[in-house]
Amino acid sequence: MTDTSEARSAGGTAPQSRLRRLMRYIPLVAPVLLWAVPCWVLLYGGQDWPLPVTVGGTCVFALGLVTMPFAMVRGHGKRQQDRAAILGDTLLGSAWVLFTWSVLFGVLLRLALTVAGAGDGQDRARTVTWAVLGVAAVLLVWGYTEARRVPRVRRLDVALPRLGSGLDGTRVALITDTHYGPLDRVRWSERVCAEVNALEADLVCHTGDIADGTAERRRAQAAPLGTVRANHARVYVTGNHEYYSEAQGWVDLMDELGWQPLRNRHVLLERGGDTLVVAGVDDVTAESSGLAGHRAHLAGALDGADPALPVLLLAHQPKFIDRAAEGGVDLQLSGHTHGGQIWPFHYLVRLDQPAVAGLSRHGDRTLLYTSRGTGFWGPPFRVFAPSEITLLVLRAPRRPESPTA
Repeated sequence: MTDTSEARSAGGTAPQSRLRRLMRYIPLVAPVLLWAVPCWVLLYGGQDWPLPVTVGGTCVFALGLVTMPFAMVRGHGKRQQDRAAILGDTLLGSAWVLFTWSVLFGVLLRLALTVAGAGDGQDRARTVTWAVLGVAAVLLVWGYTEARRVPRVRRLDVALPRLGSGLDGTRVALITDTHYGPLDRVRWSERVCAEVNALEADLVCHTGDIADGTAERRRAQAAPLGTVRANHARVYVTGNHEYYSEAQGWVDLMDELGWQPLRNRHVLLERGGDTLVVAGVDDVTAESSGLAGHRAHLAGALDGADPALPVLLLAHQPKFIDRAAEGGVDLQLSGHTHGGQIWPFHYLVRLDQPAVAGLSRHGDRTLLYTSRGTGFWGPPFRVFAPSEITLLVLRAPRRPESPTA
């Protein structure tokens, strides 16, 4: 019996082990594809460029392929060199945009030109090259501007059937994924906080990924969060990036700045004689971080709360929504996805998360709002995925009017 069980176990884990071995090669293969595909499409796809152009262009792509991973390791590894991180992140974003449009134009535009009978093979190949370079340049300039600007405010009414009439019109401001990092964004942080204050919200929420780096290192950029005002409370939960950078330090700093870290606990928001439970959980990666006392625990977050009251839950990753729906949560607020940040990366995000952006329903009661994020991670570009500060206005169900005599 034991031998058979062990054999089955071994047979069941073999495919998984092979998959894990294959996954190890992705960090090696992906950079090669990101640089090799555009190099081929732009230089070797039938253009017949002069030899100096072909050699020079190939050297540029080869330099990018070598420099990008080297800079990212020095920037995001143990050395934490901000200048190297900026270089590596910028090259990564540029390579992704070039790769995307090289694939699209290398197939679709070339096919359209061929069907239309436009020019000979060399003319079509060169048209594809200039189209890729032109579109990539425009998108990178525009994407950089989009990433660095103060996010626009996205306003949304959210109807919650269990919300008491006294809470109707409650204003909830959501910021998330500020990702203070290698690029100094103190001024940007100040302007974001001023924008939040202009909303005059009852509740202000930050759903994690404050920064890339420790609280001590990014304190100056995060300090303006201490100026944020709310009529009732400012609440915060950890994101996965906190667990790369001494999460407890960030919890302590947010507490110091006057925010309430909702680490598997809740507070009550009372307004107009009605009550809303505002709960929060640690990020789903917290337990695997090995940091004592950190884990996502919904039961602990709701412990002692009246089950008849509506619940607003803060959870960094949208994938927590399954547990939230099982626990009877009315509305979950999340970030993490950045809306994909650089198109069409959102298709890959969708493989890991149940939602990428916006409001969605899960089960009979539970709504999920996924923010596209307030800042950006890594590459300083946002392409077709604008950042946001979100103002959600909670709406109670309309009560039928009493009949008049």
